[in-house]
Amino acid sequence: MFMTIRRPFIATGEIYHIYNKSIAKTLIFDKSTLKKALEIINYYRYKQRIKLSKFKVLTDDVKNIYLKEIYSSSPLVDFLAFSFMPNHFHFLIKQLQITGIRQFVSNFQNSFAKFFNLVNKREGSLFLNSFKYRRITTREEFLHVCRYIHLNPITSRLIEFSSLINYPFSSYYWYLNEKQNQFINTNLMTHNFKSNEKFIKFHATQIDHQQKLYDMKKLLIDG
Repeated sequence: MFMTIRRPFIATGEIYHIYNKSIAKTLIFDKSTLKKALEIINYYRYKQRIKLSKFKVLTDDVKNIYLKEIYSSSPLVDFLAFSFMPNHFHFLIKQLQITGIRQFVSNFQNSFAKFFNLVNKREGSLFLNSFKYRRITTREEFLHVCRYIHLNPITSRLIEFSSLINYPFSSYYWYLNEKQNQFINTNLMTHNFKSNEKFIKFHATQIDHQQKLYDMKKLLIDG
């Protein structure tokens, strides 16, 4: 007798930490692909009737008419934070419509995979079949996970913390450079801090602890 393993239900109005990685740890997110990844997010966070590839070949007038109609509706998801690592991504998002997260993640992964495969003359799946997710249940957990996502490139020692403020692969950059912000809802996070300085300090105080946990996890895996 086989048991069916059911994944937890994704509830509308709730916030989730979404995570997935590339197959065989393929390096997929870099300077040459970041702009496309952000463009795909911004497009598919709304329910679309036209694929992005089809939309891009429309005339400007038709694009504007179409987007005006789309943007008058509610998004599928509300984006709160992101971090792109070389072979995986972290999203912190709130579901605004039924099945919104599943629709969004599916569209994001499929669209990015088609783009990546075309550029690299590659075929087949790019991401693992099932993305991982965890519901955020408290304010404290929300703050911790948002910080954890922002500090990912620091934790893995890709960059130093001082460089994070100008690092485009993390939404931390958008939190402190509002003019650069394309689609992140910063209100839930920044509401907890009276100034940018306090926001920065909140992140800085966790670096050592997060790196130690990362090193321990790596030792266990490598061992």
